[in-house]
Amino acid sequence: MSIYKLVIIGSGPAGWTAAIYAARAKLEPVVYTGIPKQDPGPVLPGGQLMLTTDVENYPGFLHGVSGPDLMETFQNQAKRFGTKVFQQDVVRCDFSRRPYTLHLADGKEAKAHSVVIATGATANWLNLPNELRLATTGGGVSACAVCDGALPVFRGKPLAVIGGGDTAMEEATYLTKFASEVYIVHRRDSLRASRIMQERYLSRPNAKVIWNKVVLDVLGGDFITSLLLEDTVTKERSELAVGGLFVAIGHTPATKLLAGSGIELDSAGYVNLRTRSSATNIEGVFAAGDVADAHYRQAVTAAGMGCQAALEAERWLATQPGLE
Repeated sequence: MSIYKLVIIGSGPAGWTAAIYAARAKLEPVVYTGIPKQDPGPVLPGGQLMLTTDVENYPGFLHGVSGPDLMETFQNQAKRFGTKVFQQDVVRCDFSRRPYTLHLADGKEAKAHSVVIATGATANWLNLPNELRLATTGGGVSACAVCDGALPVFRGKPLAVIGGGDTAMEEATYLTKFASEVYIVHRRDSLRASRIMQERYLSRPNAKVIWNKVVLDVLGGDFITSLLLEDTVTKERSELAVGGLFVAIGHTPATKLLAGSGIELDSAGYVNLRTRSSATNIEGVFAAGDVADAHYRQAVTAAGMGCQAALEAERWLATQPGLE
């Protein structure tokens, strides 16, 4: 069995950037991309950008680029420098001894002296059939207002945000810059967000809150036209005409494969990086991107972390006898 110098788990901006830097440094990296699945929403190799039709805020693309095209460019660049790519899931990691053992979904194993964990995080969805359909086809449903809210397709339209925490307030406040109205749809009669975040949102003239409502369905053909709502008290149903829906009910880091591995996670399940370094609590194991970043969750920050992880892996490997 081959023992790789560096294995990268994940194929989003962090994983591919780590691969580009590692391959150029002659580390002969291997990337396990994962395979498409429903978990319960769509999880695709390439990460959340695979659900984004237009990316306008990634540097270097004057007129924007589609998320899938951007990820294909990343992958081709990594492969150009010799990165090996396997379309497999890593389901379990054993970091108890070196070389480390990665258990694959097909029952086989891979051995690695160093590992970069770049498995990302998935948005939590409402699990409505039309919600996922419109999210995956660019039909006006998104899980990231900062990523998509400024796109021309949403400008000047009424937009809805689902959620009641600080993240929902932040997303909704951002959208007030572009939308005609922003509606926060909340299942209760009070928000759980901090007072200062609530006040910041509610101070905007086009900010509104719809209380005691849940979304039963997202209506529209190729593009969203309205939400079907139900009152949590009276059970009365109604429709809310909107030109976009932003789901802000949190993210789940893809760290199931780390159960029992010894990697330190924080209370929300993200890889806990104690310093600005990408190094985890286990020597030779690094983390990059949304799997270790619950705050920014942007493609460009994930790519930056991927660069950092590759550089640190290279430096660590250079200190190991026989691996330099």
